[in-house]
Amino acid sequence: MSVAERADLGRRLAENPLLTARDVSPSQAALEVVSVFNAAAAVIEDEVILLLRVAERPRSDVDLPPGAFTLDFGGPHPVQKPLPHHYTKDDVIGMAYMDASTTPPSVRVAYIPKDLPGLDLRDPRAIRYRNGTGSLRMVNEGYQDYLAQISHLRVARSRDGVHFAVEKDVALGPLAALEEYGVEDPRVTFIDGKFHVTYVSVSRWGITTSLATTTDFMSYDRKGVILLPDHKDVVIFPEKVGGKYVALIRPMPQSFARIFGIWIAFSDDLKEWGGHEPLAMPRWGRWDELRTGASAVPFRTERGWLEVYHGVDRNTTYAMGALLMDLEDPRKVIGRSPSPILKPTEVYETTGLFNDTVFSCGHIRLDSHRERIRLYYGAADSVLAAADFDVQEILDSLEPC
Repeated sequence: MSVAERADLGRRLAENPLLTARDVSPSQAALEVVSVFNAAAAVIEDEVILLLRVAERPRSDVDLPPGAFTLDFGGPHPVQKPLPHHYTKDDVIGMAYMDASTTPPSVRVAYIPKDLPGLDLRDPRAIRYRNGTGSLRMVNEGYQDYLAQISHLRVARSRDGVHFAVEKDVALGPLAALEEYGVEDPRVTFIDGKFHVTYVSVSRWGITTSLATTTDFMSYDRKGVILLPDHKDVVIFPEKVGGKYVALIRPMPQSFARIFGIWIAFSDDLKEWGGHEPLAMPRWGRWDELRTGASAVPFRTERGWLEVYHGVDRNTTYAMGALLMDLEDPRKVIGRSPSPILKPTEVYETTGLFNDTVFSCGHIRLDSHRERIRLYYGAADSVLAAADFDVQEILDSLEPC
C-alpha cells in the first residue's frame, strides 16, 4: 500500500490518553472537571508546555447551596432571581457562567429547573431554551443557546512530551463580558520574541477570537478581541510573509448556505486584520464536506507552508488532514489531503462527550529539522492524546490542487 493510499498516518502514543479529567483539579469546589482536551503546544528550552482547554460543569452530586438562584430567560438578557425552595438537586441542572457585574468578575452557578417550559437538554454540551412569547420570540424562532460547561485554559508541563504535570491555577479564564461562557481552543505561535496565544471567547454575543501574549506561560498580557463574532479556529503563521502577518481563520456566516471553511487574512500589527479570502472550503463527498477549520500552527517545509487542519463529514465525524500553501503566496493552495491523516478509531476517540472526534490545536517538532512532529489532540471532546507523524509521509500523501 502506498503512502497516498494509507488512511491514517499517525502513530498513536502507547500512553494515550495522556491526560483525562481525573488529572485536573477543579477551579472551584462547586464545579467538576468534565474534559481536558484541545491543547496548544510550545517548547521552552527542554520543557514541553501544553495550554489545555479544561471544561467544567456544576456538580450534581451535592445539595443545593443556601441562597441558590436561577435565571429568568424571558427577556433579552438572563436575570438572576431566587430559586424556589421546593427544588432539590435532582430537579435542576446547573449552569456556570462568568458574572461581569462582580468585582473582580467571577464564575457563578445558576440552577435551572428541569421542568421549565421550553427547556431542551438533549445535547449534553448545551442548555437550549425556547421562549415563544418573550421579546426574543422573533429571533431564531425564540431559541436561546447556553453552554452546559464552562471552559478555561490551564498549563501542563513535561520533560519528555508524554508525562505531564497539570498546574492547579487557571492560566487564562473568562474575564470580560465577551467571555461569559468561557474561553476555549487556544493556539500558540512564537513570533517577534513572544508566544502569541489566540483563543476562542464565548458569550451571548457570539463566538469570537481574542489574543494574549506571554514569554513564560506564567503571566499573560491580554490584548482583547481581534475578530468580531462569529470567528474561531484562528492560527497565526510563525513568520511574516511578504512583510505581513498571516493568519488562518474560520468565519461562521449565518446567512445563505452557511459554509464554514478556512479563510486567510493579513495584518500589520496582529490586531487589525484584512485581505480576507476563502482558502480551503468544504468538499462535497469527501471527508471534510461539512466544515473545515485550521488546527495546528502552519510550519515551513521545502515544498510550502504545511497546515494540519480538521474536517467534518456528513456523519459529524471530526478527522485531521493536511493543507499545503505556497511559500511566497499562502493564498495559493497547492496540495490537500484526499483522506484523513488521523481519524477516530480508538475507543477514547470514538466514545466520549462528543463521539467520533479527533481535534488538534497544536504540535511540537521531534527533531531539529522538523522531519517528525508530535500532534497533540483532543479525543471525543473528553481527553488529550498524541500521535507522531513523518512530515515527508504527509507531504507525499497530498493530492495536487
